[in-house]
Amino acid sequence: MKNKTLLIDLCIVLLGALFFITGIGGVRLFDWDEINFAESAREMVLTGDWFNVQINFESFWEKPPLFIWMQALSMELFGVGEFAARFPNAIMGIITLLALFHIGKATEDTRFGLLWAGFYAISFLPFFYFKSGIIDPWFNFFIFLGIYFFSRYTDPAASALRMRHAALSGLATGLAVLTKGPVGFLIFALTFFFWLAFNRFRLGFRWKDVGVYLLALALAGGAWFIALAATGHSYVIKDFIDYQIRLFETKDAGHGGFLLYHFVILLFGVTPASFFALSSLRRGALRGEEDSRTAGLFRWMMTSLWVVLILFTIVRTKIVHYSSFCYFPITFLGAWAAARMMDGKLRFKGIHRVLLIGTAAFYGIALTALTLFDSFKDKIAPLVHDPFAVSCMEASSEWKGFEPFVGLLLIAATVAFCISFKRRRELRSFIVLGCGNLLFAMTAILCAVPEVEKYSQASAIDFYIERQGEDCYVQPAYFKSYAQYFYTAREKENNCEDFEFLSRGPIDKDCYFVVKDIPEKVERLRADVPDAEFLYRRSGFQFFVRKKPAQQQDASADDTQQGEVE
Repeated sequence: MKNKTLLIDLCIVLLGALFFITGIGGVRLFDWDEINFAESAREMVLTGDWFNVQINFESFWEKPPLFIWMQALSMELFGVGEFAARFPNAIMGIITLLALFHIGKATEDTRFGLLWAGFYAISFLPFFYFKSGIIDPWFNFFIFLGIYFFSRYTDPAASALRMRHAALSGLATGLAVLTKGPVGFLIFALTFFFWLAFNRFRLGFRWKDVGVYLLALALAGGAWFIALAATGHSYVIKDFIDYQIRLFETKDAGHGGFLLYHFVILLFGVTPASFFALSSLRRGALRGEEDSRTAGLFRWMMTSLWVVLILFTIVRTKIVHYSSFCYFPITFLGAWAAARMMDGKLRFKGIHRVLLIGTAAFYGIALTALTLFDSFKDKIAPLVHDPFAVSCMEASSEWKGFEPFVGLLLIAATVAFCISFKRRRELRSFIVLGCGNLLFAMTAILCAVPEVEKYSQASAIDFYIERQGEDCYVQPAYFKSYAQYFYTAREKENNCEDFEFLSRGPIDKDCYFVVKDIPEKVERLRADVPDAEFLYRRSGFQFFVRKKPAQQQDASADDTQQGEVE
C-alpha cells in the first residue's frame, strides 16, 4: 500500500510539472493583476527592498508581501519574465494535487483521494489558475488548510491531536492573511461561525488550544503588519484597511456584475466537478454516513462554499477570482457525489449528461469560432458600438490549424465518458474525460490565449517593450495600467506620473503617451498635450510622443560631447 501511494505521488508530481509548468512563459502577462504582482516582485529585486511592497517605486498597500516574495525569489532564479512570475503557481498546482490526494485518502480511501485531486486538475478554471501569475492559488490553499485542520480539531476521533490541529489551522490562516489580507481570516471566521450555528453552538474546546491558535495566527499573519507599525509605516496599514473596506462598498476598478455572477462562473467554469457536485445539494445527502469522517469534512466544505458565495455576492466588486476558493469545496463535493454514483448510492442522471455534453460542445464550438474570427470579424464590427473593441479587431491571428479538432475531441471524450460511466461506473471512465479536458485546456493556454492577447493588449505591450533601455517617460492616458512599468523595465528615475507636468511642463526627457483608440480620448489627448507628435495607431491604441524642449536637447548633446572630449 505504501509503495502504491508513493507511485501515485510520483505520478502527480510528474504530470503536474508537465501540465502546469509547460508554456507558462509563452504569453505575456495580462493587466491588471498578473502584471501588478509581477511588477512589485521586479521592483523588489531591483531595489533590494524586500520589506516594502512597491509599485512604480512607491508603497503599494493593497496586498501583503508573501506571494510577491515568492515571485521575487523566482525572478532571482530564472530572471525577470513571465515564466518566473507564474512559476510559483505552477508549483502550487503540484502541492495542491498532492494535498488533496492525501487528505481525500485519509478522509475516505485512495479512490476518493484520486477523484478529488483529479477533479481539481481537470476542471477548467482551477487548471488555468495554476498557469497564471495571480495571488489566489496560494491564498485559497492556505484558507483551505486552515478550515481543514480546524475540521480535524472538531473531530472527536482526533482528540489526541487537538493542539496540533489548532496550531496548524492558525498557522495556515495566518499565512492566508499574509498572502492577501484579512479576508483570509474573515472567510475562516464566517465558516466557523455558521458551522457552529448549525451545530447549535456545541463545541468542546480548551482555552490553551485557543491560545495556541491565536498565537500561530498572530505570528504568521500579523508579524509583517507589526513590523510595519514598528518601523513607522503605520500609514500603509491604514491605507490597506481602507482599500479592503472599499472593495465591499464599491464596484472597485469598474468590476461590477449581475447578482448571480459567481454562481454562473463556478457552475460552468469548474466543470466537470461542478455538475457532479449538484447531486450533493439535496436534503439528507449524508443519510447513512452522518458520523463518518467524510461527513464531518462534507459539512465544513458545504458551509465554506455557501459562505464564500454569499459573501462575494454581497460584495459589489465582481471579479472571477474572488470566488475561486470555492474550487476546493466544489471539487470535494463533486468527488463525493462521483464516489457515491460508483457505489450505486446516487444516480448519474440525464441532467448530468446534458450539462457535461452541452458545456463541452459550447467550449468546443467557442474554440472553433475563435479560429475563424478573422474570417467574419468584418461582419461583426458594424454591430459593435465600442470603438475600442472595433479598433482591437484590426489585429490578425495565426492559428496552427488543428485547434478545432481539439474542440471535437473534447466533445467526443465527454460523450464517451457519459456512455461509459452510465454503464459501468468505474474510476477508469474518468481517464477519458480527464484526457479530453486536459488536452483542451492545454490547447487553450498554448494556442488560443496568445492569439486572444493580440486583440486586447499586444500592440501596447509591444510598444512598451520597444522603450526598454530608453531614458524616457511612458504614460497611459485616461486608463489604468501596470504594463508600462513591467514591460518598459522602468527605472526609478523614470517613475514620474504627474500628468500635468508630463503634458505641459518642462520635461527633461521625451514622454510617450498611449491612448485607447477612441475618438473622444484621442481628441482629449491632443487638447491636453498640444505639442504631442502622433507616432502611429495599431489595433486598439494610438501612440504619441512629446519631446523635451530643443534647448535641453542641445544641452544634453553638449554634455555628451564634453564627456567624450574629457
